[in-house]
Amino acid sequence: MTSTGSGGSRGLTIPAATAAAAEEHGQRLALVDGDTQYTYAELAEAVRTFAAALVASGIARGDRVSVWAPNSAEWVVAALGVFEAGAVLVPINTRFKGVEAADVVRRSGARLLVTVTDFLGTDYVAMLRAAGELPALETVVVARGPVAEGTVAWSDLLDRATPQAREEVARRVADLGPEDPSDILFTSGTTGVPKGVVQTHGRTLTVGSDWVAMTGLTAGDRYLMVNPYFHMFGLKAGILASLVAGATMLPEPVFDVDRVLARVQQERVTVLPGAPTLYQSILDHPDRDRYDLSTLRVAVTGAADIPVQLIRRVHEELPFRFVVTGYGLTEAGTAAATSPDDNPEVIATTVGRARPGFEIRVVDEKGQDVARGEGGEILLRGGSVMSHYLDDPESTAQTLSADGWLKTGDLGVIDEQDCLRIVGRVKDMFIVGGFNAYPAEIENALLRHPDIAQAAVIGVPDQRMGEVGMAFVVLRPGASLSPADLIAWSREQMANYKVPRYVEVVADLPLNATGKVVKDDLRKRAPTPA
Repeated sequence: MTSTGSGGSRGLTIPAATAAAAEEHGQRLALVDGDTQYTYAELAEAVRTFAAALVASGIARGDRVSVWAPNSAEWVVAALGVFEAGAVLVPINTRFKGVEAADVVRRSGARLLVTVTDFLGTDYVAMLRAAGELPALETVVVARGPVAEGTVAWSDLLDRATPQAREEVARRVADLGPEDPSDILFTSGTTGVPKGVVQTHGRTLTVGSDWVAMTGLTAGDRYLMVNPYFHMFGLKAGILASLVAGATMLPEPVFDVDRVLARVQQERVTVLPGAPTLYQSILDHPDRDRYDLSTLRVAVTGAADIPVQLIRRVHEELPFRFVVTGYGLTEAGTAAATSPDDNPEVIATTVGRARPGFEIRVVDEKGQDVARGEGGEILLRGGSVMSHYLDDPESTAQTLSADGWLKTGDLGVIDEQDCLRIVGRVKDMFIVGGFNAYPAEIENALLRHPDIAQAAVIGVPDQRMGEVGMAFVVLRPGASLSPADLIAWSREQMANYKVPRYVEVVADLPLNATGKVVKDDLRKRAPTPA
């Protein structure tokens, strides 16, 4: 089954977009982070200064520069400055430990790192130094926190910018094209070793531009950024989308529901994207009515397991006028999304239709298109699909065909309305007595139980059936539900092969920084075959 959207790419470079924002929205507020504020004209100047400081520090065109820090004004300036210097941005997950971060720095060959020493009581520099030698890394810049010996303070780095370095930045900007590399984002690693996804200026900017078209983001919008900047959503649908639209960026370093509610009121926030748990936390907050949330206009989320009731409650209890779910991945950007006029069930149970410029196919194990309504692996082709995996031609060839089709590893179904429904990962699908069982489908069914707040399902070995389902569930506050009662309920709600044979009630699910369940952690808790 194939679904196609229509549209195109702006084909610009990111520095060109930065310059256009400064020209069109020069006096409009671009960024607010505590006492730090920039208009778009001031942001463009800060970005040029940072880029010149990189040049003066020996960063050549095409060199890799890493940022390992929480959302902040410095993150935005550093990222846009890296692009301006003709270098390649390599963000690092803020939840990584020293060994994991060192692996990204080492594999990318980053020559300069921007980081912090006081985030949530963690010194990233100390963690990195304990992880071993990094021969390519020459400069470590401390954006916030005590400046360790052998590192450079943020202000001292900026002092390196010279008129000659600024002239070199201007030359590099003029020479940049849409096909030059812009960033390397490492995949989330929930199912194995993260891969470095190499993208170009044109492809990366396409993600931001399309997100503006999808949401109606506009100059004057105030965008509270809970999604981490190291992730595609935070960087491309956040920083770059705001740059394209002229919206005001409001970075949040960590998600704290009380702080988010307070900032919505204080900052008159209009745009608040996030994982479903963000909206659930707001809806369940006992003091929600004490805050003025009336300015909220745009809600954007995405997951395979959103309860329909959650979307209904967002519509009915919160002031959002635009609620959309989408489907995206590091290797491709946003490939599908719902529409404003879709009903809550469509928004909750599907990820909508192909975005302009995207084609979506669902294929069987032989790569043949399946019939509408049948499940298979999702393939994508469009203007923001990745260039390649970093230093991994074998994985690139396995994932990206010569004619541009990306194998996502996700399982999906396209329905009669051309909406795509995600039913799981190819890796996560398990076979119960010859029947294909899709975790996302079972999770959605479990979430219909009134006592269940979250659910995650994995396949576990079984001597008789080959595999059976195991469910990990988080109960709603005050609820009491035994595994036996949930299994009995499930037998009335779904086909027998889908019913979990094991249930474990847990306080919370293991999540990565983007809100995805780390199922590899759950598999370690699976029982041995009976």
